[in-house]
Amino acid sequence: MKGFMKWMEEKFVPVAGKIGSQRHLAAIRDGFVGIMPIVLAGTFVVLLNNTIGVWIPAIGNILGPINGNVWWGTLAILGLLVTFSIGYNLAKSYGEDGLVAGLVSVAAFITTLPQAHGDAGWGYIHWGFLNAGGIFTGMIVAIIGTEIYVKLTKRGLIIKMPDTVPPAVGKSFAAVIPGFIVLMLFGTLTLIIDRAGLGSLYDLVFNLIQKPLMAITQGMAAVIIMPILMNLLWFFGVHGANIFEPIMQSVYLPALTENYDAIMAGGQAPHLITKAFFDSFVHLGGSGATLALILAIFIVVRKREEYKAVAKLSLPMGIFQINESVIYGIPIVLNPILFIPFLIIPGILATIAYLATATGIVPPTYVQIPWITPVGIGAFMATGAKGIGSIIAALLALVNFAIATIIYIPFVKMAEKQALDREKVKG
Repeated sequence: MKGFMKWMEEKFVPVAGKIGSQRHLAAIRDGFVGIMPIVLAGTFVVLLNNTIGVWIPAIGNILGPINGNVWWGTLAILGLLVTFSIGYNLAKSYGEDGLVAGLVSVAAFITTLPQAHGDAGWGYIHWGFLNAGGIFTGMIVAIIGTEIYVKLTKRGLIIKMPDTVPPAVGKSFAAVIPGFIVLMLFGTLTLIIDRAGLGSLYDLVFNLIQKPLMAITQGMAAVIIMPILMNLLWFFGVHGANIFEPIMQSVYLPALTENYDAIMAGGQAPHLITKAFFDSFVHLGGSGATLALILAIFIVVRKREEYKAVAKLSLPMGIFQINESVIYGIPIVLNPILFIPFLIIPGILATIAYLATATGIVPPTYVQIPWITPVGIGAFMATGAKGIGSIIAALLALVNFAIATIIYIPFVKMAEKQALDREKVKG
């Protein structure tokens, strides 16, 4: 164990830290965080439609059209929002004008899209290119476009206005040449792809990158390994959730949206695993299902008052999936005893939830839920908040929570005993 710990601290953790602070991954992570209010607004109207709209048809008839309009301005343009937000955050990380970079990224993204769809004439952009399905394309365009824009700006390829010109006007003119070059490059690339008979950049990215990656991450192995790796980083004090957030959002958010679209169209959800799957069935109280750890402390700890104090302070936050106080307060970080359940529990819970979803015991998740949604309620809402399936999903989340608690109990006892033994030796 000591050899493994030393190797992890010297080799693995520094690499993980560099990945977490890598400029482009940080921009993707912050880009998704930035649009979260819009995502939650769209999610809320979906939940209204699936709860009040179903339970009380008279109110649903009134709210339905309003909710549809809000959905159209939120989840239906998710790819567009992500593109702007990533471009904005990446430019800001370089100390450049984030607003202009975000706007240039959006313009470049639109430039790459087909200008007709199906029987529609020229100038028609299907919304399917703008929603979560366009996230990968938007990410690539935003990163490449912003990199070019920043490099041209830093090399002084800008229009400089006199000092008497208002700063806002000066910034706009400074962005003219870099922005124009970015758009021309993407316009040329779009023409080349089209003339080569390859469709569009969206088609290339979707078929060569997004689709294969989503297929890989739907496998049972990926579902188990992903949260385990996340918790392995947490153990060494590295914020595993932040490091894996770009992957979780860029891969599993489109899966969630495709599930929603399919179910709303009267079909079957094409994906078993989504971002909401992990939030509903695995991260119960946060990474490592630490709300179960808090309950285990309440159940078995008798003499370690500091454990009880941390558990009491952490309980309100743990109910809403916030667990930094537990991870750093107990602590779990570099705690070889609690490291074991903290690492294995996510894999066990993910396996149970995966099998339950694959066998049809619970329906697939298709509604984005706020990650702070309490245990059970989140699963109920993520599976549509209607019918026996959603009730069973809520029960599954509670069963997983109970299993996590049972696993934590012997290790909590062991940790308390070890702490007491150390005190006796010192005494």
